[in-house]
Amino acid sequence: MTNLAIAANGLRKSYGDKVVLDGVDLTVPEGTIFSLLGPNGAGKTTTVQILSTLTRADGGTVQVAGHDLARRPDDVRGAIGVTGQYSAVDKLLTGEENLLLMADLKHLPRGEGRRKAAELLERFDLVEAGRKPAGTYSGGMQRRLDLAMTLVGDPRLIFLDEPTTGLDPRSRRSMWQIVRELVADGVTIFLTTQYLEEADELADRIALLDHGRLIAEGTAEELKRLIPGGHIELTFADAHLLDAARRLLGTGVADPEALTLQLPSDGSVRAIRELLSLLDEHSVDPTEMNVHTPDLDDVFLTLTGQQKETLR
Repeated sequence: MTNLAIAANGLRKSYGDKVVLDGVDLTVPEGTIFSLLGPNGAGKTTTVQILSTLTRADGGTVQVAGHDLARRPDDVRGAIGVTGQYSAVDKLLTGEENLLLMADLKHLPRGEGRRKAAELLERFDLVEAGRKPAGTYSGGMQRRLDLAMTLVGDPRLIFLDEPTTGLDPRSRRSMWQIVRELVADGVTIFLTTQYLEEADELADRIALLDHGRLIAEGTAEELKRLIPGGHIELTFADAHLLDAARRLLGTGVADPEALTLQLPSDGSVRAIRELLSLLDEHSVDPTEMNVHTPDLDDVFLTLTGQQKETLR
């Protein structure tokens, strides 16, 4: 059985008459990336604050890193790291000094703290910059240092909030690679992001929160298949084969000039296998096949009724 980094059941939170979380269930296996998406006011921030011990839930049971959140919050804090949207880096200190300060806060022996700082500067490609004030760093370098500071305590679960906001495309991809390497080492990432393509690129599973309730959860591909508009486009060598395919399948929109036939489909492996098997059985061979599925923007818009710009 897979061990769970997070297991939350019936999570509830209200502020006065306003219900922020209304019975949320979450399960996050260890060593995976889980992304929580949702529009403004959906309850994402409150969820992260509860799971990271910053706010108490009104109801529900939660296990984080194997510890009961209500009974053993100190054990939870010892097992997690939090990298917030707004950098915790002290810009007046050097990169190395920031890491050594974090080591002191974690009560690491001086020698171990220096070893850990050197190791993290190397890992995050900050050795050259390590003796320069963090205020001179680029945005991407500051985010790398921020995450390095989170790793000083060797957390097994990291809450990563908006890790690439404001970064250029190259720095964003560099951060994505770091996140993948962390997960390859067994760390669990709980990701909140305003960039839907980031969740699509990184997350093993995605949950969509709206008005305090989970309205969908699954892999990116599973979520995309919830939305109509997916199709398979077949291209044929000649009009004879195109007509034969249209008669055989009895559905689809043909383009005689482009020699293509567009068929509604969820794009699943099973649907593609059945389609190709039927065509092969009747010796109707396409020269090309393209599968088109809705993206996470479409999922977000359709399920929440809101434009993706309201995600933050």
